[in-house]
Amino acid sequence: MAIQPLKGVRVLDLTNVLAGPFCCHQLAHMGADVIKVEARETGDLARQLGADVELNRRNMGVSFLAQNPGKRSITLNLKNARAKSVFRKLVKTADVVVENFRPGVMDRLGVGYTALLEENPRLVYCAISGFGQSGPLRDLPAYDQIIQGMSGVMSITGNDACAPLRVGYPVADTIGGMTAAFAVAAALANRQRTEGVFIDVSMLEATMATMGWAVSNYLVAGRVPAPMGNDNVTASPSGTFKTGDGLINIAANKQEQFEAVCRVVGHAEWIADERFADRFARLKNRTELKALLEQAMQSRSTEDWWQAFNEVGVPAGPVYSVPQVLEAPQIASRGMVATYKNVPGVGRDVRLVRTGFKLDGEAPSVDAPPPELGQHTHEILADLGFSAEDIQSLQQEQAI
Repeated sequence: MAIQPLKGVRVLDLTNVLAGPFCCHQLAHMGADVIKVEARETGDLARQLGADVELNRRNMGVSFLAQNPGKRSITLNLKNARAKSVFRKLVKTADVVVENFRPGVMDRLGVGYTALLEENPRLVYCAISGFGQSGPLRDLPAYDQIIQGMSGVMSITGNDACAPLRVGYPVADTIGGMTAAFAVAAALANRQRTEGVFIDVSMLEATMATMGWAVSNYLVAGRVPAPMGNDNVTASPSGTFKTGDGLINIAANKQEQFEAVCRVVGHAEWIADERFADRFARLKNRTELKALLEQAMQSRSTEDWWQAFNEVGVPAGPVYSVPQVLEAPQIASRGMVATYKNVPGVGRDVRLVRTGFKLDGEAPSVDAPPPELGQHTHEILADLGFSAEDIQSLQQEQAI
């Protein structure tokens, strides 16, 4: 049986698109009962996003499917007084509320942190926003690419010819969500906690916090980070190299690893070459060294070189496409991809990735597929004590 460290924890997920849903996706896989509170008719915007146009029309877009397995969905019109009353009642049963509206929106609706503490004094309330709940930019909207640009990430992505360049997936949204999940789990783990906790996650700050060396090299050493393309800023040969049939990444970051590379490619004489003899010489002459290595590696395939380098202790690996990595035995053998059979609203099986870790050797998992919009509204309301007549009345009033 899967380990579920958050079993018994209820999370109300009021979030949209990616940062918030990704946060709650992690919590659901840890065993939390995640109830997705969505707007009537449209729900999470991600329901309309993704490469399958027909699924977008059904409000089951691929972007939604990716981050929402294991959750239950209830629809509430939080501009409606009765719906707010329902939500407050739901908060009494919850441990965590996660939202990613602009700062102040929940307060204006009358269901912000302070108001909800009246219902649940020990509530963990997590607000995710582009810039945080304070500061001169707090009220501005922010999407992933905006944060990528403002954080400095784009300025060091690509090379001289193409930088600044956007990272190829929503890295700032994802980092924001992961940061929020960590903060929520930490708050729940605090055994001394007797009061509520307000967690303020800034996507901008969360992204900058992951830029470690790039930021610290400037703060401490005064070096302005520059785009390096596929080269490692700290070592050479460390980066992406052409082989006889594709590309390979090599990370020869130590002297002994460089020497092993030279021997593997049949050029032991480079070890004593003054252009490459030590780390600083190799960094200075990295372009020349790369050209020589690529010329030497044209004789064999990426697969051959990968095996040869790893046999002598040089970290290396092929450059895969997404389909290739999903087919790789390493991924297939560790339960990274889950299959949900005949998903309602989709009409076919759906394969989705789980989390990036194992607990006692087992991949955290959820049993239920991503929910249809409002799929569990009646079930959740009934659990809260609402009668069939109450639920019908709420529907007629368009509160749910």
